Amino acid sequence: MTPLFARIVVLLSGAAILIVETLATRLVAPYVGLTLESTTAVIGVALAGIAGGAALGGRWADVVAPTRVAAGALAVGGLGVLAVQPLVRVLGPAVGPGPVAAVLLVAASTLAPVTALAMVTPAVTRARLHTVDGSGAVIGQLSAAGTLGSLAGTFLTGFVLVALLPVSAILLVTAGACLLLALLTAASRAHAARVGTTAALLAVALVAVPGRCDTDTVHHCARVESDGPSTRVLVLDDLRHSAVDLADPRHLRFAYTQRFADAVDTAFPAGQALDAVHLGGGGFTMPRWLAATRAGSRSVVLEVDRGVVELGRRELGVDAIPGLDVRIADARTALAQLPAASADLVVGDAFGARTVPWHLATAEFVGQVHRVLRPDGVYLLNVIDADPMALVAAEAATLATRFGHVALLVRPDQLAPGGGGNVVLVASDRPLDLGALADRAASRGEPGSVVDDAAVRALATGADVLTDDFAPTDQLLGGSLWSVLRS
Repeated sequence: MTPLFARIVVLLSGAAILIVETLATRLVAPYVGLTLESTTAVIGVALAGIAGGAALGGRWADVVAPTRVAAGALAVGGLGVLAVQPLVRVLGPAVGPGPVAAVLLVAASTLAPVTALAMVTPAVTRARLHTVDGSGAVIGQLSAAGTLGSLAGTFLTGFVLVALLPVSAILLVTAGACLLLALLTAASRAHAARVGTTAALLAVALVAVPGRCDTDTVHHCARVESDGPSTRVLVLDDLRHSAVDLADPRHLRFAYTQRFADAVDTAFPAGQALDAVHLGGGGFTMPRWLAATRAGSRSVVLEVDRGVVELGRRELGVDAIPGLDVRIADARTALAQLPAASADLVVGDAFGARTVPWHLATAEFVGQVHRVLRPDGVYLLNVIDADPMALVAAEAATLATRFGHVALLVRPDQLAPGGGGNVVLVASDRPLDLGALADRAASRGEPGSVVDDAAVRALATGADVLTDDFAPTDQLLGGSLWSVLRS
């Protein structure tokens, strides 16, 4: 094995490992959610595979011809890469959401190929070591090549490949590169034929096993489902995020959007045009509703995921919404660029799977919301949580540091033991007409769902104020492993 070929093999095997693990978070998200815990599962499984592969590769290279070990590892790794997506699609519906499920699904789908590919570097290194003299340079060069490959795999996948190619195509190309290297490294035609046959079968499975996505965006597996003649539901990963009635934009399907509407119609005179900022676009349900119920309203939507916006334009008629200004940007950085006192309403409806992204939940970010709102403005925040509602309590405590009045819109059963779901926090510097708000909620079948400022602050007693230095939103979410251990 020549020095150049050895470096190429090590570089590409290192790149393949990180391509698989970078894509793993996207592959498992429709089944287990996209949270810090699922990302941690991916990193942990990758490190376990790399450690195991390094130990196995070095051990086997001492008792079997190193080139055979490298070729076999590349073949198994390439075949394993082909099997990742079919395995996720078959096993995903069975494991369900949650951190433990994330570890199991990631391990079942990626541990074998990562372990196999991690065997390549020690095997190639053993093949290149003929004497002790100069061994340090050989080891250093191959180690550097493997690390450079990992860096290339990470950055190319995150910044280039996902934006250009479907996930299945990226996996096919990655697997093809590994299998080609295996064939070039191996001398046996019979071995090459077996690898080629198996690869063809797995490639068919990669395409044949159905997935859940209409669009693989940079952040989500996204699709639009029909739910009636004119209703369309946007599904991001494993969660139904938005419902849109294309025939009647005044009709709001999900309870949390109805609570948004109650708060807006209570806080502002009927028909008054509003300047609104929406943190997260989703299905653009609320900008559409504002345009239909309050003619002349202007909505600035800050949506980080261009793919979600393009899907909305294709299937949800987003471009037809009057007064809409869509900005593809992270809500935190984009909000900081908006003028002070420029909005009557800010609607927080941005999610990473089931939780508010941590950097959009902190006191520092709430300070920016407060800056952008006019003195009588209102901030509406959608939060998903479950018993013991630790995340809602922390969000309430955080909002109370910046706003004079905070209310909570939630059905009583959601606050009962074992309850949960979407709740809406309403924050403003002016008193809210809670009686009128309660009447609106009762009229549509949610009596007793308005929690006043005093009760909200009591709920927040003892909860940590979320800050840029401490904001464990994923862990505070009810039902997470961390919240169970704390309870």
